[in-house]
Amino acid sequence: MTQSQSRSTSPASWQPGMPEREGLWIFTRLRDFIDSIANSSPARLALTAFGVVILVFTALLSLPLASATGQVTPLHQAFFTAASAVCVTGLTVVSTAVHWSFFGQLVILVGIFVGGLGTLTLASLLALMVSKRLGVRGKLIAQEAMNAGRLGEVGTLLRIVIVTSVVIEAALALTLIPRFLILGESFWQSVWHGVFYAISSFNNAGFTPHSDGIVPYETDLWILVPLMLGVFLGSLGFPVVMVLHQNGLRWKKWNLHTKLTIQVSLILLAAGTVLWGFLEWDNLRTIGDMDLGDKITHALFASVMLRSGGFNLVDQNHMESTTMLLSDALMFAGGGSASTAGGIKVTTIAVMFLAITAEARGDADVKIYGRTIPEGTMRVAISVIVAGATLVSVSALLLLHISHASLDRVLFETISAFATVGLSTNLSAELPPSGVYVLALLMFAGRVGTVTLAAGLALRQRSQLYHYPEERPIIG
Repeated sequence: MTQSQSRSTSPASWQPGMPEREGLWIFTRLRDFIDSIANSSPARLALTAFGVVILVFTALLSLPLASATGQVTPLHQAFFTAASAVCVTGLTVVSTAVHWSFFGQLVILVGIFVGGLGTLTLASLLALMVSKRLGVRGKLIAQEAMNAGRLGEVGTLLRIVIVTSVVIEAALALTLIPRFLILGESFWQSVWHGVFYAISSFNNAGFTPHSDGIVPYETDLWILVPLMLGVFLGSLGFPVVMVLHQNGLRWKKWNLHTKLTIQVSLILLAAGTVLWGFLEWDNLRTIGDMDLGDKITHALFASVMLRSGGFNLVDQNHMESTTMLLSDALMFAGGGSASTAGGIKVTTIAVMFLAITAEARGDADVKIYGRTIPEGTMRVAISVIVAGATLVSVSALLLLHISHASLDRVLFETISAFATVGLSTNLSAELPPSGVYVLALLMFAGRVGTVTLAAGLALRQRSQLYHYPEERPIIG
């Protein structure tokens, strides 16, 4: 081959008149770039992927076509809505049903579906689509985040994540569509509402296509039960779904993560139902004048939705102050790891409770169900809790200064944003643009921050050539 021939096949010598080769060269460079990030810093790839997705949906919602009036939506409103959809939160600054056109609502729905897949899932899929493979470190990060038993299971779990989402959402939609038809809606309107609620519920988003939400259906179990099932299943997490798919209800074959997730989720569900119902039982502004069956339904529905669902049957401003404090605690707890729910996650709570119990008993190890929990896992749990509490505290301080609203409303809205719940005291809609951006960034941090931190810290092991003498400070 001559020197001229060699130059003609070199990417550096390509000229603008060679679009096909230029496109191939750009794709190759992009593939190599993403592949290098996936192998060296999957956490950074996850953050970048989620951030880019939010910006893309912000641009789409800023189009005149996305608003019902045909006008351009202000940037802070489009950005907040895009962040709320992709972070599967459900907080809104404008009415989903009134402000957005069908195209705008469709963009929100696609954002919910994409965001529900999770940060590390999106990052892994991006790496697979562009570079056709995941590096070893990328697989290790995904394995840790999604609790896959072996590296070979990571690809299987990614497929299960998408297939499970589509199947469950389709089943929920097929259940809801006939009910909307019976209630008098047209066929296509019923299909749209059924699909919207199915995707919104399973992804724990809380967006509604009706201007008055689901309040008109507060006694309609045909609608409420599918919504509760969708939210609860979505909050368990895809690793749990994978174990249930492989082993069914055989408890002994479940791994520790599945056992802890389901057990703690059911405990929080039962405790939340009893406590919420007890605190609101005589409150005439919420459920005080309802019959026994409706009170129980409302209490159960509230308990399910407080841990990330976001749908509401009562005005959050009408609840007792004690109920709002209970709601803050349940929202902060959240759902399962690698799920569509937010919060610090139920396994984090389980690990910390077990560690406290072991310390009280004087046990050297933290044990449960014949397994010992590693010290590294406990350090990650502490980091997640402290990081979450810090984010909430700083954001609440900023919002108190910006809005001058009462502490209970600010704290409720802040935790709802961090835990990607979506329940609101309507403070989001009352905030100036600066407050809107604070909440939007908090939703992003709550959705990707603790998960990425947990995955990153779990694999961050530095080799040390020496060990200092141990000395125990006084604690407590």
